[in-house]
Amino acid sequence: MPLPRKFLVVVDDSPEFDAALRYAARRARSTGGRVALLRVLPLGSDAHWSGVRDEIQRELRSEAEALLNRLGEEAAERSGGQPLFLIEEGEPQDAIHKVVRDDPEIKILVLAAGSGARGPGPLVTAVLKQGTLGGRKLPVTIVPGELTEAEIEDLG
Repeated sequence: MPLPRKFLVVVDDSPEFDAALRYAARRARSTGGRVALLRVLPLGSDAHWSGVRDEIQRELRSEAEALLNRLGEEAAERSGGQPLFLIEEGEPQDAIHKVVRDDPEIKILVLAAGSGARGPGPLVTAVLKQGTLGGRKLPVTIVPGELTEAEIEDLG
């Protein structure tokens, strides 16, 4: 029996992130899928400050875990299933490539686009330019960041 397909959502601090999470959870519920939440942590630098860097990385990881747990409750309630939590370090595009390459059950990447003068956002722009993710052709769903709850329900 095949495992449920996963909808990958990159957890960031953008105002449109909520739309991506709500849409992915709604699609997971309607298709019997599962939400995978990816939080990308910046890499530390300055090796001569390794003790401080390590403490900062531990703190960032702890904050990411708390955030994913909080968002996971919402995703579970909306999708009807327990989400998968992923934490990676580095650049967001590289982290997406890694998790997509490592998990063939990830079938769709869900991103929310910003609106207005600031454009769709750097992650949406970068992913669209690359064409493939982790060596795979993977559908990317770009959700308008200003979608309402009712509009998401209608689409899901």
